[in-house]
Amino acid sequence: MYMTKARHKGAEQARNELPSLLEDAAKGRTTIITRRGRSVAALVPIDGILARPRQKGLIDLIGSGRGLWGASSRPGRLRDEWNR
Repeated sequence: MYMTKARHKGAEQARNELPSLLEDAAKGRTTIITRRGRSVAALVPIDGILARPRQKGLIDLIGSGRGLWGASSRPGRLRDEWNR
């Protein structure tokens, strides 16, 4: 995967070195960009992103569970937790 040998750069340093970081990304190297020591972004090779299998959308599952649990699984009257 594309995150194997990532190096870390501060945001200011990454901005100053952007052309060389882009060349490194084209060669397959990942750079994590940090701000105040916390990771905020990643500059990754595009081949690694495009080669990953895409997750299927959930829209195809709409209504697929209808009728699986029957009427006994429907919630009855709910308690009023605030006015007990």
